[in-house]
Amino acid sequence: MTDHFLRPTDEPQASPYLAPFTMKPFFCQQLARYADRLGELAFLLSRPDIMSDMTQFLLLSREHTEVAAVAKRWLRYQQREGDLASAALILTDTGCDADMAGLAQEEIASASAELAQLDAELQRMLLPKDPDDVRAAFVEIRAGTGGDESALFAADLARMYLRFCDRRGFSAEILSESASELGGYKELVMRIDGNGVYGILKFESGGHRVQRIPVTETQGRIHTSACTIAVMAEPDEAQAVKINPSDLRIDTYRASGAGGQHINKTDSAVRITHLPTGLVAECQDGRSQHSNKAQALRVLTARLQDKERSERSARESAERKSLVGSGDRSDRIRTYNFPQGRLTDHRINLTLYKLQSIMDGDLGDVVTALQAHEAAQQLAALELAL
Repeated sequence: MTDHFLRPTDEPQASPYLAPFTMKPFFCQQLARYADRLGELAFLLSRPDIMSDMTQFLLLSREHTEVAAVAKRWLRYQQREGDLASAALILTDTGCDADMAGLAQEEIASASAELAQLDAELQRMLLPKDPDDVRAAFVEIRAGTGGDESALFAADLARMYLRFCDRRGFSAEILSESASELGGYKELVMRIDGNGVYGILKFESGGHRVQRIPVTETQGRIHTSACTIAVMAEPDEAQAVKINPSDLRIDTYRASGAGGQHINKTDSAVRITHLPTGLVAECQDGRSQHSNKAQALRVLTARLQDKERSERSARESAERKSLVGSGDRSDRIRTYNFPQGRLTDHRINLTLYKLQSIMDGDLGDVVTALQAHEAAQQLAALELAL
């Protein structure tokens, strides 16, 4: 009855059940440090001088949360690794009966499945993190080729992101807009805030192409139009690029569009031009010139920082063509084909036939696939470096 179970041989052999879950020494060393760091952080957070410094306390608290999550999973991994080894050992016992062997095999299956999941999670957690991922984001949408249809598509994209924000519990505010004649947008800038917003939306930067029959088309022909999207992390004021006030030209003007009597009677809108680069930022959403100036300056700082990041990325990797995480917006990254109900992300060869759902803000599958692709690239690079 037990011939099919493993038996000890004259020479000791490693159990085949354990082989798939032998984590590389490099990863084990990195994970072991998390337990030590967790103790250090607990000590630091208990010190009065740290508790009285809110900035330092919040930074250490955030690190403590992240380190604790890794340490907890690493501990669970070690526990399940021990469970797997114990169950495999039972099967090598000559006195093991069929019932015990069955229980051991069930435990092996359960532990193996959980170890595979934990292994993937832990490797992702060890990947280098972009410190900007946790920050709020500025999203700029600009109509491109296609005239009025492109401007209407820009409005559709803006609604898509606003609905996505509603689904995720993010807050969004429109900072400036330039409306087209048919109700679209020539340009729109919004600020989105929430947990990890930039890390979620940064992959949206690039050229977005739409294929559909425009409302202005009288013969039912499908047209192709395009918009460009730029997603930029809101700068950390302590680390933001420094701007010389003499490099700025600040213009005020009367805000346009809906906004009530107040917004139409005062020159509250602000446009700031960075003279050395020609970059421009404007804001007309606030009720006062002061608040609009402050917000426009934040947008300008984000654009300058994004320009610096893009130039640095180009210098470091001139041959890199993937738009995932690169900040390059020169190429088409995605196609929205309305007749076929199809969305295609060309960077990762992702095709989804749920376009209307996506336009209603259901971007979860797209975001998850892009994040998984970036993680796979980082893991591959990390393994090559070992």
